[in-house]
Amino acid sequence: MRKDFKKIPYGIADFKQVRKEGLYLVDKSMFFERMEQAGHFLFLVRPRRFGKSLFLNMLEAYYDINEKDNFQELFKGMYVADHPTEYHNSFQVLHLDFSRVGSDVDRLRENFDLYMEVRCDSFAKAYARFYPDTFADELKQIKRGEQKLNFISDAAHAAGYPLYLIVDEYDNFTNNVLNVKGQKAYHDLTHGTGFYRDVFKIFKPMFHRIIMLGVAPITLDDLTSGYNIALNMTIDSRFNQMLGFSEEDVRQMIRYYKEVGAIKPEVTEDSIIDDIKPWYDNYCFAEDSFGTEPSMFNSDMVCYYMSTLIDTGHKPKEMVDPNTKTDYKKLRNLIEIGNMTEERRQTIYDIVHTGYTFAMINSYFPAESITDEDNFVSLLFYYGMLTIRGTLGAMLKLGIPNNNVRIQYYNYLMLAFQQIHPIAVSQLNIPFYQAAMEGNWRPMMDYILKAYHDTTAVRQLIEGERNLQGFMNAFLSLAPYYLVAPEMEFSHGYCDFFLLPNYTVYPMVAHSYILELKYLKTDTADAEAAQQWTEAVTQIKTYAADRKLQTMLHGTKLHLIVVQIKGYDVVKMEEIR
Repeated sequence: MRKDFKKIPYGIADFKQVRKEGLYLVDKSMFFERMEQAGHFLFLVRPRRFGKSLFLNMLEAYYDINEKDNFQELFKGMYVADHPTEYHNSFQVLHLDFSRVGSDVDRLRENFDLYMEVRCDSFAKAYARFYPDTFADELKQIKRGEQKLNFISDAAHAAGYPLYLIVDEYDNFTNNVLNVKGQKAYHDLTHGTGFYRDVFKIFKPMFHRIIMLGVAPITLDDLTSGYNIALNMTIDSRFNQMLGFSEEDVRQMIRYYKEVGAIKPEVTEDSIIDDIKPWYDNYCFAEDSFGTEPSMFNSDMVCYYMSTLIDTGHKPKEMVDPNTKTDYKKLRNLIEIGNMTEERRQTIYDIVHTGYTFAMINSYFPAESITDEDNFVSLLFYYGMLTIRGTLGAMLKLGIPNNNVRIQYYNYLMLAFQQIHPIAVSQLNIPFYQAAMEGNWRPMMDYILKAYHDTTAVRQLIEGERNLQGFMNAFLSLAPYYLVAPEMEFSHGYCDFFLLPNYTVYPMVAHSYILELKYLKTDTADAEAAQQWTEAVTQIKTYAADRKLQTMLHGTKLHLIVVQIKGYDVVKMEEIR
C-alpha cells in the first residue's frame, strides 16, 4: 500500500487545509460559473452535514482577491483551473458563520454583535493593504457590529472595491430561538425593529454579490418579506448536484483508494456501493432532476464510512454516523409548536406507515405559518427528512430517502411512546438475538405486543391499525440484525413488514421474517375474524413465493408470521408453514 495517498477530509471544512495537506476532494468548482450566471444574490437550503461549509470555504478562496497569486496552487487539477470565470479573485470577502454566534438565546443580541465586531475587525486586518493606514484602527474604535459594517461599506465603495458576502448557517440561532423561546421571541427578533432584521437591511446595498446557505427558508422570509432580491437555488435543477456526492463521485473515490491499496482486494467497488446506497443515497432536491439526474449521497456519511474502512480495514459497525443524526428534540419542538400538534403528529405517522406523502413544496414561508400542513411537510423536505420521489399532477411525491432517515422517524415515534408509557427496550436485546440467530421469534414478538397492549394511552396519538403499524415500526427498527422494510412490494401486493438480514454488518444472521399484522375492531364478529385470518395466510404464502424475495434472504431461513389483534389484545399469532 502506498504511504502517500490522499486522506479522507472527514469533518474538515477548510478548503486551503484540504489542498495544502493533499486530502481527497470531490470537485464542485464547475458550479461557480453557473452561480455567476444565475445572479448576484443567491440563496440555498440543504440538510445539515451535506458539505455546505467546505463548499463555501472553497468559494471564498476562489473569489478572494488576497488569494489571486495562489489561484493555480489552490485549484490545480480542478475544473476552474482550466475554466476560470470573469470574477475569480476579484472581491474582498466577508465570510460569516452564524452557528458561531452561540446558542444562549438570553444573550443573543450581545453575542451576535460581538461576533460581527470580530468578523469586521478580521476583515480590516485581511484587507488593510487596500485602504489608508488608519483604516483598521478607525474600525476598531467603532463598537457596534452594524456600524462597523457601514464603515467597511463606505470605505470599500469609495475606493472602488467590490464586496462579496458569504453567510453560512444564516438561520442557525434564529431556529434556536424558535425552538427554545417560541414564536413570540422569534417574531421580536426578525420583525419590526428586531436587530437581526436591521442587519439584513444593509446587506443588499453593501455587497456586490451575496450567497446565503442554511437548513430552512423560514428566517429569510421573515427578514426580507420573501427575499425577492435573491434567486432561490434550493429547488433549481441547475444546482441539484452542487452539494452531496453522485454515485459516480463515490465510485471514483472507491477506485482511487483501491488503486493505492488502501482498501483490501476482496472488498469490491460494487460491494461498497451496495452497502452504503440504502443508508446514504436517494436525495433529490429539484423536481426536474428526478429521473434525469443521479440521486445524491450525503457526503459526510460517505466520508465517515470510507475513512473508517481505510483507517481500520473494515466498514463501520454502526452505519449511521452519530454526527449526522438530526436533533430529535428540535424535530419534536417543531412538531409541537402552536396548537396543531396532533395534525403534525398524524403527518409523521402517515409518512412512517406509507414511506411517502404528497404535497407542494413552498419556497418561503414565515414562522407563523409553520403549522400549515404544506409548510410542515416542506420543512421536513428542507431538513432532509423527505426527498423527491416523483410527481402526482402538480404535487410532488415526497418519500423517506434512506435507512438513516427512516431510523430518525422511528426514534421520534419511540420517544413519543416512551413519554406515554416507559418501556425497558434494553430487554429486547436477547429476544432480538434469539430471533436472528436461533429462529426463536416468539420472545421478540411477545415483548413488543405486550408493550403495545400496556401502552393503552397511545390511542391519544393515533387510532387503530396505523397505530399498530407505527408501534411495530419503532420497536422492530431497534433490532440491529435487520433492515426493517415496511410495506415491501412483492408481485401480488405489499407485506406489512419484511425483516431483511443486515448481512453486511452481521453476516452470521440465520433467520429472516415476513410479518403480516391484521387488526380487528373490538366488536368484530368471530366469522369475520376467521375469514380475515384465512386471507392473511393466503397473502403471506404468496409473498414468500415471490422470486425477488429469494435474492434478499442471503442464505437465511425465512419465517412467515401472522398476527391478529383485536383492539389492543393479541387473539392469534402463528408461524405459517
